[in-house]
Amino acid sequence: MIMITWLVIGFLIAVYDHLVLHTGNSAGPSATYSFPRAIVVSMLAGLIGALLGGSLLVFYIHERFRDKSYGYTIVAVTLGFVLVILIISVILHFLVYSDMARVLKSGLVWSVVVAVTQLLLQINSKFGPGVFWNIIRGRYNTPREEKRIFMFLDLNSSTTIAEKLGDKKYHAFLKDLFTDITNPILDNRGEIYQYVGDEVIVAWKYGEGVENSKCIQCFFDIKQHLEDLRSKYMARYGIMPVFKAGIHYGKVVAGEIGVIKRDITYSGDVLNTTSRIQGLCKEYNAEVIASGDLMAELRLTGHYEAQTLGSIRLRGKEKEMLLVALRPVVG
Repeated sequence: MIMITWLVIGFLIAVYDHLVLHTGNSAGPSATYSFPRAIVVSMLAGLIGALLGGSLLVFYIHERFRDKSYGYTIVAVTLGFVLVILIISVILHFLVYSDMARVLKSGLVWSVVVAVTQLLLQINSKFGPGVFWNIIRGRYNTPREEKRIFMFLDLNSSTTIAEKLGDKKYHAFLKDLFTDITNPILDNRGEIYQYVGDEVIVAWKYGEGVENSKCIQCFFDIKQHLEDLRSKYMARYGIMPVFKAGIHYGKVVAGEIGVIKRDITYSGDVLNTTSRIQGLCKEYNAEVIASGDLMAELRLTGHYEAQTLGSIRLRGKEKEMLLVALRPVVG
């Protein structure tokens, strides 16, 4: 997205310069000026900047500075992109521009582009992928009904862990934990809807969650990823985090709420039901329980073993619901 956007910006800069050169306040283009060449050079600058700057931001800053303060990150990003802008300006200087004023103008323009890009990326990270864009285009100004899959992830023995670690270290534990489970969730097309204490609510658009049973695979990918990080958690906290989960699907109403702090929320019985399902994991000694309604929509591979728990009346519900416990096939 950064490369595509910056290529377009490079094109628009070349067009703007061309129009300026043909205004009454300009002395006109030089004898060596070529509009097609100016477009190629400007877009090339955008491409080089996106490759260098985008790589720095996405593959280094995002990973290495995750635990740093926003101020520290901004300084690091600014210094890094200043270097990128200098490289772009030098390339422009040798390829097309002979005067330093134009080089500095290009550097100033790309500095603004970088600043706006970084701001949008930070906002997108704050709201969650795609949420900010939905707010900008007003997708949920009017509440709309959607079919969604939800997974309620709850940390086992959270009270005991909190007592053992103490408040400050427990907060660091949760911060590490929520960071480490993010990529498995995103890899399975899930959206982190809410953090509620030691619980994480993950949502899928129906089609994306059903495809290849990603809503089920997500839980076991999280489990495997945390197992791969066992040495890290044992060294830092002396505790290995384990989750239990409830998964269900249904129709919800999605819409924006709030004035000072706007957000997109989901409301509907499916959320309460999913929470109730997750609450039965301890009783049935199961790490993940899904509703029979959802299981009927999935095509499970041979990687999972499904155990029918029967039709159970959930707390606060009048009708019984078929529930299924899932576990990976061993061997």
